[in-house]
Amino acid sequence: MSTFTRSTLAIAGIAIVTLLVIFFVFRDDDGTGASASASASASASASVGASASASAAATASEGTASQCTPEDLATKTPRTLTVGTDNPAFPPYFSEPGEGETATDPWEFGDPTNGRGFESAIAYALAEQLGFTDDQVTWIPVPFNNSIAPGPKEFDVYLAQVSFTEDRTQAVDLSEGYFFSNQALVTLAGSDLAGATTIEEVAGFQLGAAGNTTSLTYITDRIQPDQEPRVYDDNTGAKAALEAGQVDGVVFDLATAFYIVNVEMEDGVVVGQFPSDPDDKEHFSFVLDLDSPLTDCVNEAILTMGENGELDSIAEEWLADFLGAPQIAE
Repeated sequence: MSTFTRSTLAIAGIAIVTLLVIFFVFRDDDGTGASASASASASASASVGASASASAAATASEGTASQCTPEDLATKTPRTLTVGTDNPAFPPYFSEPGEGETATDPWEFGDPTNGRGFESAIAYALAEQLGFTDDQVTWIPVPFNNSIAPGPKEFDVYLAQVSFTEDRTQAVDLSEGYFFSNQALVTLAGSDLAGATTIEEVAGFQLGAAGNTTSLTYITDRIQPDQEPRVYDDNTGAKAALEAGQVDGVVFDLATAFYIVNVEMEDGVVVGQFPSDPDDKEHFSFVLDLDSPLTDCVNEAILTMGENGELDSIAEEWLADFLGAPQIAE
């Protein structure tokens, strides 16, 4: 073999070895080469991006949730939810002390602190949803009219069958509804009003209601009676006026009407419940300071309790016996 031939073969051999080295060093595990490598890089980049986005979303969600914890809520007393309600606190919204129990001072009749009764149970459920334990809840007595008057409050939230109205939102914040109810009419058994079945019939009688209530508003705006309605300081005064014959009938919210007839009166009857606007059904709201920093968190908690069925469950437990009444027609 000539020197030229040997040189040529040597060069060819080196070239082949070089090509083999390049192939094995730079090939992918699946043998697909640079194209697959580029695809894998893109996939990894997308995965990291998605992970980062999910992490950011989770962080944002946690940030929102953290603002609604006892540590972050700007309550009147740090890490304490102060709840106001009227005193006396009446059933079925607040239950009386059970056998062997003593009422907590200064509460009369119903005791909000025992967690029994519709609104007591609702308040403790709200507190739990916000992260408060039962012993982090404090109750204070506040007259109904004071709760909806302008000015700063001593409570974080207040509930005492306060119905939502646009007028009230000029002075206080009102939460999402935790209970939807109709107005109802109470009279004495055997009275001419007891047989009324239409609003037109009801309008011919002397009616009464507690002042600054949606019951009174319903009388003036919807029933529009022939005689000016008589106004009382509270439901107790309105009931006493009925028993004394000063009025023919009194309007209450439905659950209160049933309780008064079944527990507090010997000869009272619920004539029926009035129709409500299906697009603007009356509901009870928590009261908060105007522009309270707590309102958004309270609303979020109420909506959650509505979605998970807790509001309905509490209403069924405490109000099921107080909601059935015939309809008074338009």
